[in-house]
Amino acid sequence: MMYVFWSAKSFKAPTWPQDELAFHMDISFDDVEAAEKRLLGLGATKPAHQPGGDHWTVLLDPSGQPFCISSTR
Repeated sequence: MMYVFWSAKSFKAPTWPQDELAFHMDISFDDVEAAEKRLLGLGATKPAHQPGGDHWTVLLDPSGQPFCISSTR
């Protein structure tokens, strides 16, 4: 598997949830609590607005782009 990332000089993080997102990523984990802890340790943040209830958790990557994590079950 190969991942490619690059920086966009003109990138401005969305003001979520007010702004429409250009894309959205959902990631599933067997152990969501451990994944959340690891992602927060890597620089993600957890916003107060959590519309998923018990179904998913919204995190923000270091640039401010939202993504969701959930259980594979």
